[in-house]
Amino acid sequence: MLEKIQETAAFLKSKMHTSPETAIILGTGLGSLVNEITEKYEIEYKDIPNFPVSTVEGHSGKLIFGKLGNKEIMAMQGRFHYYEGYDMKQVTFPVRVMRELGIKTLFVSNASGGTNADFEIGDLMIITDHINAFPEHPLRGKNISYGPRFLDMSEPYDKELIRQANEIAAEKGIKVQHGVYLGTQGPTFETPAEYKMFHIWGADAVGMSTVPEVIVARHCGIRVFGVSVVTDLGVEGKIVEISHEEVQQAADLAQPKMTTIMRELINRS
Repeated sequence: MLEKIQETAAFLKSKMHTSPETAIILGTGLGSLVNEITEKYEIEYKDIPNFPVSTVEGHSGKLIFGKLGNKEIMAMQGRFHYYEGYDMKQVTFPVRVMRELGIKTLFVSNASGGTNADFEIGDLMIITDHINAFPEHPLRGKNISYGPRFLDMSEPYDKELIRQANEIAAEKGIKVQHGVYLGTQGPTFETPAEYKMFHIWGADAVGMSTVPEVIVARHCGIRVFGVSVVTDLGVEGKIVEISHEEVQQAADLAQPKMTTIMRELINRS
């Protein structure tokens, strides 16, 4: 495993002419951030040794390097999901490669179903904590010496980055919610009973990604900031039939707000 990570990192280093310490996983709601990256160069996943290839509609498959404002960054355009058939080592492989490339801070976004009755479709939820409901843990197996065998997870999402994001949202007049994100395997959307159960567990929003990547990032010593865009509601009396296309549409409407917060936060962090 470690040999493959290092092989991939060595390949990327041979192609890179920048030295980013900031990475972004351009999940749902952050696609338009690509348009703001300057001096960019790209490497397609299919050309990267050992890299999986994204199979989900709406998820491209390439690494983008360049500048966002005055900050050198790398961005994953297209992430990998457990429901696509990958195991957790494949899902989180790019995060371990990031560590080898010198990444210190990771920004993630996702689409989610809101289980908090105070939430509305289109809300941005700054993730303050998460619940791991995936059937396979991303650190299962022989421990890689990036971090300890038994990882402390008392601060999965960086409190200082959350504080800065709140400042930016207030400055820009952007409404934000805060809450706990629950990650589950998908690919089905939740039943009303499942939404109810997850809310009882303490989740404010539910999605199919992010948690494995965050766990591995923390194991690698990378600090994390995450945002969910609420694209449907899993609240009793407000649950309606939902499609992947409708999720993408709701996320697209929220993109300008999420892009503003992420762009400003990346440049200040």
